[in-house]
Amino acid sequence: QVQLVESGGGLVQPGGSLRLSCVASGRTFSSYAVGWFRQAPGKEREFVAAISWSYGGTTAYADSVKGRFTISRDNAKNTVYLQMNSLKREDTAEYYCAADRSIGRIRAGADYWGQGTQVTVSS
Repeated sequence: QVQLVESGGGLVQPGGSLRLSCVASGRTFSSYAVGWFRQAPGKEREFVAAISWSYGGTTAYADSVKGRFTISRDNAKNTVYLQMNSLKREDTAEYYCAADRSIGRIRAGADYWGQGTQVTVSS
């Protein structure tokens, strides 16, 4: 089992930045790929970004966040980060951390999920 806890959400103005954190506990975190999803009210959950387990980490991003969001990981701290810059109102959503053995498995529906952290972009 892998337990995931997100933090770092909040209220930010358009154009602002936030950094989300996902702290993992349980099985060997460094062997898992980790991703972020989001779900806005009335919409389906969508993939945001993911990073593989390996050092140097292969990454993947949704087109809507490319160039604005950056995913990174610190295996020594069992933590994955999502740096979000140039935030837009349409980025408002509940953000979830997810983990599985590969980026592909994450995008197909990960085995492990956190409880979510709310991001609201508003003036």
